Parts: sequence; C-alpha cells; structure tokens
Amino acid sequence: MSMREQLQTTLQALQPEHLEVLDESHMHSRGLETHYKVVLVTPLFAGLGAVKRHQRVYACLGELMGQVHALALHTYTPDEWLAQGAAPASPTCSGASKRG
Repeated sequence: MSMREQLQTTLQALQPEHLEVLDESHMHSRGLETHYKVVLVTPLFAGLGAVKRHQRVYACLGELMGQVHALALHTYTPDEWLAQGAAPASPTCSGASKRG
C-alpha cells in the first residue's frame, strides 16, 4: 500500500464527508512519497480552531507522521467547505530544489 493510500485509510477514522490526499512530492526535491496535501472535511472539526484541528489529524495519523517530510493540512467543517468549495493551491517548493 502506498503512503498516500495509508494516509487516506487512516484518516477515515475522522469520519470525513470529503477527503483528498494528494502526493505533491513531484513538486519537491526530497524524493517520492514525502510531501502530501490533505483536504479534510468533517463535522468533528466544529468548534475547533486550526491548531486543534491539526492536532486531531496528527493524533489520528500517529506513527505515519514519522514517515512524511511535509503535510499541508486544509481542514474544514461541512459548512466551511460548502462556502469555500476548494482548498487553496499549493505553492511550489522554494529552496530545497536549489540544493545540488
């Protein structure tokens, strides 16, 4: 099972109404399966700020976090997602690709 699939399967514990796990490693120079973007919509985030939401995701992923170099989290309640409609685009990596 790929890392993306492991992340996606593990995050099902947060009862997502919408879940995207994108492998963005191709945008970085640290190799394959190292950089991910997660878009997670769940009612479990209601009443929680960004830090608490991210802590819930990290706690859910547990040991998998040690195998990921970077994880961009975009966390929404269903109402926020309905209003937003999409997560922001990821920036290209700056700096790491300049190393030889």
